[in-house]
Amino acid sequence: MPSRTVAVASRVGLHARPASIFTEAVAGAGIDVTIAHGDGEPVDAGSILLVMSLGVPHGDEVTLAADGPEADRVLDELVTLLATDLDEVP
Repeated sequence: MPSRTVAVASRVGLHARPASIFTEAVAGAGIDVTIAHGDGEPVDAGSILLVMSLGVPHGDEVTLAADGPEADRVLDELVTLLATDLDEVP
């Protein structure tokens, strides 16, 4: 299963607006994606509640993993999203 590690760029971390934008992108991908904070257990990246429960602050790394067709492409897009300060998106 392909995976990627990325530092969260949003200044409030992966909370509220950034988590919502991220989970919507995961849902739109159409494949199973998980996210883990540090050495923690991976959770469903499409669930805003689970993603927010990770408590990921600005600059911390998360690991994404995906299974399915186009997994590498989806992961690359999600990494680009998380590497962007989503609090500044209009």
